[in-house]
Amino acid sequence: MAAFKRVQLFGGAIVADLPANFADVSDIRQVPDHQEVYLDRDGLTSIIFDILERVDVGTDTDALQYHLKDIVGEDAEQTKIWTSNTAVFSELPPQTPAYTLFATQQASAERITRGKAPDFTGILLLLIRLNEKKTDLVITINVPHAPGEYAPEDVDLATGKLGRLLEAAVQYRDRLLQTFEVKDWSLFGQE
Repeated sequence: MAAFKRVQLFGGAIVADLPANFADVSDIRQVPDHQEVYLDRDGLTSIIFDILERVDVGTDTDALQYHLKDIVGEDAEQTKIWTSNTAVFSELPPQTPAYTLFATQQASAERITRGKAPDFTGILLLLIRLNEKKTDLVITINVPHAPGEYAPEDVDLATGKLGRLLEAAVQYRDRLLQTFEVKDWSLFGQE
């Protein structure tokens, strides 16, 4: 079980528990104001918090897929969605629409042969829809699986074998569902 620490996000307007070995990327490089980025000091996994304008693309499921496509960009055709469900954030108002998605993105053969990409990246995506604030909160846990960083024989997603890296990421996601809390709603503007 991973050790966690309470972290203040966006100047303390949001708090959540993150893995204790994750570092704030803004300590080493500039991060946009609408984003918080944390990186595993001992690996390649990252957790990104984005405050975005609410997208109006049909259903909430459509919005979830819209945000995934925005994240994966031009490699959308290399992306497979394994699961997509509603989610409950324990510390948010009970009727807050929230969703979770698990996908993988395969690197193109060209990028792998040039040594420029991991074999694949696991993506655990959380979406919180703050309709009255016209805001989508997107939390992305990116889990690159680079050669030497994982044991390929331990990962078989078709049979539910996640391997060490993705199992850890699921723990991170579950802890976020339990501890993510908005302390200052004015972060999202006035109603």
